[in-house]
Amino acid sequence: MSDVILDYHEHIVSYDRAELVKRLDAALRPKRFAHVQRVEQMAIKLARLNGVDEEKASIAGLVHDYAKQRPDEDFIKTIQDYKLDPELLNYGNAVWHGYVGWILIKNELGIQDFDILDAVKYHTIGAPYMSKLAQVVYMADYIEVGRDFPGVDKAREITFANLAEGVAYQTFHTLDFLINRHAAVFPKTIDTFNAWVPTSELYRKDR
Repeated sequence: MSDVILDYHEHIVSYDRAELVKRLDAALRPKRFAHVQRVEQMAIKLARLNGVDEEKASIAGLVHDYAKQRPDEDFIKTIQDYKLDPELLNYGNAVWHGYVGWILIKNELGIQDFDILDAVKYHTIGAPYMSKLAQVVYMADYIEVGRDFPGVDKAREITFANLAEGVAYQTFHTLDFLINRHAAVFPKTIDTFNAWVPTSELYRKDR
């Protein structure tokens, strides 16, 4: 079975996949555009393993970084216009492109599906509760075949065996990475850690 869905049938968007890909190509630089296509492929694969709607996984995987290369001013305006938590202004694109970017996706790409928008919103910071689709996108972004960092093979192995444990693994290592770099940690990332890591079998063995 292909890891790309060539035609959409569920009317989640009012146009076909080819048009969605065209819009993303226009919004992203080539390296980022290639990344979202790889995330789509991984998201479909993980969706298939976990009983998740593959069409939603395809769309969410493609659009998750739609806002990644937008200027800061677009996010600041969106935060202010939608009266989002002003604390967000203390962070940057790494948080904004998902946690705020879903609004741009909704307005500009015409995607109204709550599950897809939620998956985009949480694809970098996670959340204490994530739907299976959100977990799929969170992990597909982390382990797509172009990723090459210490531990990625283990992350893939864990995720293919147990999606939730993959979420715990990524969350642990993301927070560890940020702390070691003395970087500011978005509070909701800590909430994600507290919800997923202490209950994980991966880390309960270490206590």
